[in-house]
Amino acid sequence: MRRLILLLAILCPVFIRAELPPSAYERMQKAATDVVEIEVLRVDIEPGEAPGSQNLHITALVNKVTRTTNVKENDIIKIQYLVTTREKGWAGPGEIPILEEKQKTLAYLVKDPGSEEFHPAAGAMSFRNF
Repeated sequence: MRRLILLLAILCPVFIRAELPPSAYERMQKAATDVVEIEVLRVDIEPGEAPGSQNLHITALVNKVTRTTNVKENDIIKIQYLVTTREKGWAGPGEIPILEEKQKTLAYLVKDPGSEEFHPAAGAMSFRNF
């Protein structure tokens, strides 16, 4: 019994740092309404409502369309999302990366039905493939 408790005490920190399994990200990527290759033209960052959070507003040029609701090549789109700085040891899914100006990347997106903006559709894997 003591060995079991000792083993759990040693392994517990490993389990606490749990990330979503790759299959969860793959499902989110497949569910994305828009899959496009973009070039980031502008990145605007504003403080979020919560401490350590930032609202990102991305303006991007669509270079290639793989799947879409209504986006065409050479369209300019707006992408909005929130990034929160987490303390060391925080458990949960990975954070969506902060894009940089002139960066070219794949984007898995979903369109906001109430506006013309898009949001990342696959969490930490919204701007890359496995």
